[in-house]
Amino acid sequence: MIWEISLTEFLFVTGILGGGTAWITGRATALIWSSWLQLVGYIALLALALRFIHFSLFSGTFLLPFSSFATGFYYYGVDFIVLTAIAALGRRMTRAAQMATQYGFLYTRAGPFGWRLRP
Repeated sequence: MIWEISLTEFLFVTGILGGGTAWITGRATALIWSSWLQLVGYIALLALALRFIHFSLFSGTFLLPFSSFATGFYYYGVDFIVLTAIAALGRRMTRAAQMATQYGFLYTRAGPFGWRLRP
């Protein structure tokens, strides 16, 4: 199961709050030409913050106490995977625009997520 409390709570916290933040984080790492590893680090921290929101506002599990660590870690992983996918989309879309704009003499845009050599 990908949600812990309810689907509505998961969509609101992870989808809207976390997803929007992950999208902006992906865009930011693309704009400063940083590595994927830096993006993953930011998303790991964001997933931890979202796990705390699930815990504090909706009585979800957190990574502490250790008696509920396994459940909390599972849902942390779910949040991390969802947020990483959204951040990767934001990063790739921004990078495609960058490549087509900054290297317009070499590349042209090929859809929202790609670029190709100019003929």
